[in-house]
Amino acid sequence: MTHASFPEAMPTARPPSRPLALVTGAGSGVGRATTLRLLRGGWSVAASGRRMENLRDTAALVPAAQRARLHLLPCDLADPAAISRLTSRAGRIAGRIDALVNAAGHNIPQRSLGVLSPEDYRAVMAANIDGALALVQAVLPAMRLAGQGTIVNVGSEAGRQASAKSGAAYVISKFGLTGLTQTINAEERDRGIRACCVFPGDIDTPLLAKRPAAPLPEARARMLRAEDVAECIWFALSLPARANVEEILVRPSRPWTG
Repeated sequence: MTHASFPEAMPTARPPSRPLALVTGAGSGVGRATTLRLLRGGWSVAASGRRMENLRDTAALVPAAQRARLHLLPCDLADPAAISRLTSRAGRIAGRIDALVNAAGHNIPQRSLGVLSPEDYRAVMAANIDGALALVQAVLPAMRLAGQGTIVNVGSEAGRQASAKSGAAYVISKFGLTGLTQTINAEERDRGIRACCVFPGDIDTPLLAKRPAAPLPEARARMLRAEDVAECIWFALSLPARANVEEILVRPSRPWTG
C-alpha cells in the first residue's frame, strides 16, 4: 500500500451512492476509530486532522477494499478560511455531506483554575468548541438543501458534570458542545437535521498524555477504548431518519478507583 492510494479529495462530484461523513480529529483516538468504523459500515469518509502524517497513519489501517472511500483532508480548525476549504472539498467528493462528526479535541497539562493561562484557555476553546461551531455553520446550508443530515459532537462526561481532573477550559468547552448540540436540534429538526452529543468517560487515547500526571497502567486497562465511542457514534448515525438519539452517556463499566 502506498500513500498515493488515498486522494486528498475527488476533483469532481460523484453520484452520492454511498453516504459521506466528514470526521475531524481523524488522525488519532476517537476520530480515527470512527473513520475506520464508518468505512467498515460502507460509508465514504472525508477524514480531517491537523497533520497529514497522522491521517496517513489512519489510512494505513484501512483494508484495500475500503481505500477508495477514504479521503484525507488536512485542516487547522483554528483557521476559518481552512474550514471553508475543508467543507467545500468534502462536499465535492459525493455532492453532499450526510454527516459531520466533531471528534477533534485538545487539553493542556496546566489546566486547573490556579494555573490556567489565557493562551492555554483560548487554545482549548479554539480546538474543542470554536472549530466545531464553525464546521456546523459551514455544513448546515447543504444539509438544509438536502433536507437531511446528522451531526455528532464528541463531548465528555465533563460536559455534564465538571471534574477537577479535566480542567476548567476543557470543562467549559465540553459544556459548550452540549449547548451546541441542543441548539442544532432546537433550530434544525424541522429541516430534517438531527444532532447527538456523545459523553464518554475516561478513554485510553493519546490525549491522556496531556494530563498533569499519567494514569497508572491499571487505570488505563479499565478505561473505554476509542472503538467503544466509535460504536456509539455509529449507532447515532445509523438510526433511521425518523429517529434521533440526542445524548449518549458511555462510561467504563468497572472504573478504576485506586
